[in-house]
Amino acid sequence: MSTPDFSLIIPLYNEEESVAALAAEVESALAGLDWECLWVDDGSRDGTAGCVRRLATAQPRHRLLRLARNCGQSAALLAGLDEARGRLLGTLDGDGQNDPADLPRMIALQRAGGADLVNGRRAVRRDSWLRRVSSRVANSWRNALTGESVADVGCAIRVFRRECARHLPPFKGMHRFLPTLIRLDGWSLVELEVAHRPRQRGVSKYGVGNRLWVGILDTFGVMWLKRRHAHYQLATEDAPDGPNS
Repeated sequence: MSTPDFSLIIPLYNEEESVAALAAEVESALAGLDWECLWVDDGSRDGTAGCVRRLATAQPRHRLLRLARNCGQSAALLAGLDEARGRLLGTLDGDGQNDPADLPRMIALQRAGGADLVNGRRAVRRDSWLRRVSSRVANSWRNALTGESVADVGCAIRVFRRECARHLPPFKGMHRFLPTLIRLDGWSLVELEVAHRPRQRGVSKYGVGNRLWVGILDTFGVMWLKRRHAHYQLATEDAPDGPNS
């Protein structure tokens, strides 16, 4: 099986109305590149899996991964990362609010040596005021407690080297901290301004209860990981063996 240059991972849960339109945008954005798109169905109860299966039959660059039951966005993202074959990886949400047209700029910046991870930064949020406020509070809390300065940790559109995903801790809520966790492992990060669109199809799966408060609690776990993170560096071949060498 060939190794594409770029693998895009899109977690999905009950997004049958969004698949076709989003797939067309992905194909347009990635035209001329060697790519694959992994759609990870997180135990959807609607026709999401069937939509992706038909899409993959018509265009083999699209692949369907199905979780046996609904396990959450972090699990779906990890499953996609495990199965991705690309040298470079990308992610975006399946609700259509991220614009795939931003991906070529992000890929170009990463390949030009801009950083190991290029993370999106939504200049204008197209969400309700409650979601904007809760996201701003959660983002500020995460940065304050983890000591990071990522302007938009929760932005789901990003491009990064596949090596960046090697040691991600598999916990529920991991997707909310992906840039922080990758930087914690020693990789470089840059943010790039991207578009954000109103949701046109389907319904949001997140509210204050499962976004703001859960995210705030998860921050304490990430703080612990940062403080207990084990750093090491291999010695070079010409380095001395020890004090008596």
